[in-house]
Amino acid sequence: MMMFLFWGVEIMPMVEWSDSFLIGVDTFDEHHKHLVNLLNQSYDAFVLGVPTEKLAAILNELFEYASYHFASEQFWMIEHSYPILEQHIKEHTFFVLRLKELQDDYRQGNTSVPLDIVIFLKDWLIDHILKSDADYANFISTQETATSQG
Repeated sequence: MMMFLFWGVEIMPMVEWSDSFLIGVDTFDEHHKHLVNLLNQSYDAFVLGVPTEKLAAILNELFEYASYHFASEQFWMIEHSYPILEQHIKEHTFFVLRLKELQDDYRQGNTSVPLDIVIFLKDWLIDHILKSDADYANFISTQETATSQG
């Protein structure tokens, strides 16, 4: 497992990137790598007990980047007539609302929230990439195969 240097301290990542996370859409594979990196930064900051404002900044970047990624993904799905777009949007909405709720709790002084956030993010993100995102990648692959054979 790789170690990362964070603020001069070596820390094991919460999630190590794996090729099993690749869905075959380069743009979104890069987005997912960045989201995993931000998740690991959040975890590292929590473990190291960095000042509240620094952890809040990392969490804010994670929230903003996730929102950007979701919008990009949804636009792409619309362009490709993905049949279960509505379900995918519901998953994204749940993630954003839950993250916002956790961020609000943290800003109000609940110091146990960062660990709740990183555990939620890890579980949700990995499950979402491996299942829901892999599903739309398979749909696109099937569409491209049908188009090339037709």
